[in-house]
Amino acid sequence: MPLQAMIVGWSHIPFGKLPDPDSEALMGRVSLEALKHAGLGPSDVDSIHVGVMNHGLSRQDFQASLVSLVDPALTHTPATRHENACASGSAAIHAALNYIEAGQGRIALVIGAEKMTGLSSAQVGGALLCASYLKEAADLASFAGVFGSITHQYFARYGDKSEELAWIAAKNHKNGVDNPYAHVRKDLGFDFCNTISEKNPLVAGPLRRTDCSLISDGAAALVLADQDTARNLSRAVRFRSRVHVQDTLSLGRRDPLLFAGAAKAWEQARKIAGISLDDLNLVETHDCFTMAELLEYEAMGMVPRGEGHRVVREGWAQKEGKLPINPSGGLKAKGHPIGATGVSLHVMACLQLMGEAGGMQIPGASLAGVFNMGGAAVANYVSILERVR
Repeated sequence: MPLQAMIVGWSHIPFGKLPDPDSEALMGRVSLEALKHAGLGPSDVDSIHVGVMNHGLSRQDFQASLVSLVDPALTHTPATRHENACASGSAAIHAALNYIEAGQGRIALVIGAEKMTGLSSAQVGGALLCASYLKEAADLASFAGVFGSITHQYFARYGDKSEELAWIAAKNHKNGVDNPYAHVRKDLGFDFCNTISEKNPLVAGPLRRTDCSLISDGAAALVLADQDTARNLSRAVRFRSRVHVQDTLSLGRRDPLLFAGAAKAWEQARKIAGISLDDLNLVETHDCFTMAELLEYEAMGMVPRGEGHRVVREGWAQKEGKLPINPSGGLKAKGHPIGATGVSLHVMACLQLMGEAGGMQIPGASLAGVFNMGGAAVANYVSILERVR
């Protein structure tokens, strides 16, 4: 039987505008706590994998080397930083899984982190724009402009869906009230999200402020272990499947409304896991913008292309719906510290599967889907997770 790596512990701090001065401090808050949660110590770690995007968000780079500053026992542990834009956290998870499943070690520590609020909104927007193809996006001020353009194209093809986007924002903010890790724990309501106002202005194209995820600081960590090690620990969540599909960076060379790479990733993940969408109890997905979540409904196969509005109108994605989407509040309420996001999505799913999600809990959750993407569906990662113990 091939080796299989399992999630055996985790840690997550509240996201937001945090007093921590840098990503080193953020990583320090989750690394030892994750190991403690797994019932392990720093000397047990065989490999460290760090997901950080950076690209000017922090003056300090070479960030994998910062983890060993937390504890001397980590000084000589191999450590690597992984970057795949907003999917940097998932890239780090996949590298750790590959490390264990190749038989190179038994235990890996994965950390996702980003310090963003030390810069102005304009500076952050400029840094994030690098997740698009700059030869095509040179006239845009920020990555929000990329999704503003995608939203405009979607409305032109399928009709104005501003109300549906507002319902997505309202759903996620309502869910976020119950998430102790969320940047914003306030139920904004549909009317506020659907109304252009001084507090909710247009940001890019048809996108309002409530359609855009927050600039946040944050960190999350996972501990992965091989099967033999996991048997002796108190918890274990396995990857029923995990898939990474890349798509071209250039939106001019593909239909940006298809999210084709995301669709392929979901199709492959379901096939490997031997399931249909109906078997999932929840999905934590990458709603960097409400338009992204709408397109992801279609990419994961909930509805045909152009019919994402049906998911919203029929309440399928609500916590009590047929497939709850983002019971954590998603990036919309939780925040989107770039490198931390992929790891955070997996932690939120693990809490559900262990029955430890508190007010976020979906009753009886036994199978969870996770989708994390870098750029506009360029780097696409899907995980199907289930509890072993």
